[in-house]
Amino acid sequence: MSGIAVAILLGSFILLILMRVPVALGLAVASVLTGFYLGVPLEVVGQRMLNGLNSFSIMAIPLFIFAGEIMGEGGISTRLIRLSNLLVGRFRGGLAIVNVLSTMFFGGITGSAVADASSIGSIMIPMMRERGYDTDFAVGVTCTGSIQGVLLPPSHNIILYSLAAGGVSIAGLFAAGLVPGIGLGISLMITSYIISIRRRYPKGEKIPKEERLRVIWEGLLGLTTALIIVSGVLAGIFTANESAAVAVVYALIMVTLVFREVGFKKFHSIVLGTFRKLSVVLFLIAASQAFSWFMAYLHVPDMVMSFVTGLSSNKYVILLLINIILLLFAMVIDMAPLILIATPILLPIAVRVGMDPIQFGVMLMLTLGIGLLTPPIGAAIFVGCSIGGLSLEKAYKAMLPFLAVMFVVLMLLTYIPAISMTLPRLLVH
Repeated sequence: MSGIAVAILLGSFILLILMRVPVALGLAVASVLTGFYLGVPLEVVGQRMLNGLNSFSIMAIPLFIFAGEIMGEGGISTRLIRLSNLLVGRFRGGLAIVNVLSTMFFGGITGSAVADASSIGSIMIPMMRERGYDTDFAVGVTCTGSIQGVLLPPSHNIILYSLAAGGVSIAGLFAAGLVPGIGLGISLMITSYIISIRRRYPKGEKIPKEERLRVIWEGLLGLTTALIIVSGVLAGIFTANESAAVAVVYALIMVTLVFREVGFKKFHSIVLGTFRKLSVVLFLIAASQAFSWFMAYLHVPDMVMSFVTGLSSNKYVILLLINIILLLFAMVIDMAPLILIATPILLPIAVRVGMDPIQFGVMLMLTLGIGLLTPPIGAAIFVGCSIGGLSLEKAYKAMLPFLAVMFVVLMLLTYIPAISMTLPRLLVH
């Protein structure tokens, strides 16, 4: 009986995904069908969905999304690009390095890879093309650079993981993502520089001396949002929810009173955009909680654990298998739902072989971030291709050197705990 129920749960979900049904709806329908088969009252499924939303930590998600929307529409991306150009634009292939550094800065504000690819890419890809860079290279740099946003605070995907993992410290996760996120950015910059030398791409244009102080000042004002979130949470001044609320207030002051780029009409569109994203996220959380409850009820995590540990008892092999499983699923399921689905299944396996839940969370972020660059679901690569007017095949080929670097960073993050765990142990108590 349980075998048939598992087949209904997973089979119906996979079938609905192949039929291009939205993931959240697929999770809900699969849960209802499994409930009917098992004789579980529909009210129980509804209760599980509502319980998934009954969490104090969830309050941070709409606030972080709102702050990201405000900063994204308030001209912050342009100011961060100018600051990045001042810092690193003088090198060979300077615009490519600026692209990566800008997405690192902007990722510390939005926490979203797709938002980074869209906001920074809409400016940088046409600019790089005008300055003599190949379109495929510009798209590849933009898409891979955007993945920094899933590691750096205030990534709302990290908050989703904390929820799915049963309340792992958000402050610890924020601290754990800093070194890998910055390290990934530096690795991508070095790769961009090497490719730029080989292809003889130009240096960036110098910013006039009389403009430099203004560029630095406006760029730092934009970055203060990320600084408020990171320092407040890590120092114990704010909870994640409080830091998100403070970030919203600060972002509103910046874009309305200081930069004056958001009026009533634009603010109205920001609010609508926030509610559209939030409705998707909340329905996804609710549906995934019902789906996860049925997986636990049917002992699916135990089955997966038995399968993986049956293949090998070696810790390093098991961790590699987890990465491979996640990468394969990331090709067909978007990041947020996969966090909620995979965490209850794979986290116990990782913990069993000695991995800290915080380290697993950061590893999960990077692994699924790479999935955002792989077809057929890769949202970040589709955004980049759309902006650059480039075919998926050409973009993917251009990204291969960057993907190779990202995979090396992922392996280091998987097998060297100190990379992600040093800061949490020092800063979070």
